Amino acid sequence: MDLTWKCTTFEELSVHELYAIMQLRMQVFVVEQNCVFQDADNKDQFCYHLAAWHNENLVAYARLVPPGITYEEMSIGRIITSPAYRGGGAGRLLLQNAILKCALIFGKNPIKIGAQLYLKKFYESFDFQQVRDIYVEDGIEHIHMLRI
Repeated sequence: MDLTWKCTTFEELSVHELYAIMQLRMQVFVVEQNCVFQDADNKDQFCYHLAAWHNENLVAYARLVPPGITYEEMSIGRIITSPAYRGGGAGRLLLQNAILKCALIFGKNPIKIGAQLYLKKFYESFDFQQVRDIYVEDGIEHIHMLRI
């Protein structure tokens, strides 16, 4: 599958891109995971937005968070692959690109994430290591992980 990658600031997102991103985040994080939470958390405006597109369809997305917004370290959040495109490697490509973009934008420094526990091995395959015990956020088990 031919993907087009785009990494932009909040201000550079078109209305259509922002709508597709918010729609996918709600589809998966709220509806699919049956999790009621406030997704629009006033952090998006300070972040970079990495998106993979196939034609007009949003395939995968991640929010690249500067240091000092969520954690002391830079972070990658809202990591998501569209259900229509799962199983094709888009998630791996997304995380690879997100790590590279973070280094380019924020410098080559540690990256901290709040990962859903069931994805621990996936993130470990990218050299993230668990740095905190399991905690529950919005009814889902999570762990903090760090990539140095």
